[in-house]
Amino acid sequence: MPQFAGGGSGIGQTTVEVVLALLFVAVGGLAVSEGLRLGNGWGFDGPQAGYFPFWIGILLISASGVTLVQALRRRGEGRLFVTWPRLFLVFRVLAPAAVYGAAIFFVGIYAASAGLVLWFMRGIGGFPLRQAVPVAAALVTVTFLVFEIWFLVPLPKGPLEHALGF
Repeated sequence: MPQFAGGGSGIGQTTVEVVLALLFVAVGGLAVSEGLRLGNGWGFDGPQAGYFPFWIGILLISASGVTLVQALRRRGEGRLFVTWPRLFLVFRVLAPAAVYGAAIFFVGIYAASAGLVLWFMRGIGGFPLRQAVPVAAALVTVTFLVFEIWFLVPLPKGPLEHALGF
C-alpha cells in the first residue's frame, strides 16, 4: 500500500486521474465511432445525426488527453485522493444504492425503497426496528399515494403490488 505525504494510505490522486482520463477517452472514442457510423457531415437539411456526438467525442478525448498528460507529469508528488477508511464509507452507501437499483426490477420500486430505507436506518443510522419500520412504511405509502393515486404516474411494481391488485 502506498504511503502519502500526510501519513495516510489509500488511493493516490494520480491513479484516480489516470483511470478516469482513460475511461473518458474510451467514452469519447465510442461517441466518435458512433458519430462516424451515423454520419458526421453536413447534409442538405443541416447536420447529420452523428455530427454533434462526433465533435463532443473529439472534445472529450482532447480534454481527457490533457488531463492524462498532466496527471502523468505529477506522478511523483504522492498526493492522497482518498484513504481506505473513507473509501469504505463511500461503499457503505454505494453498494446498497446499486442493490436498490437492481432490486427495483425484481421486487418493484416500493418494496425496494422500503428495504433501502430500512438498511440505511438500521445499518448506518443504528435506529431500532420499531422506528425504522414505520418510517419505511410511511415513505412507501406516501410515495404510492402521490405517484399512483394523485398524479396517476405508474411506477415499477413487483409481486407484492400485483398480489394486492395494483
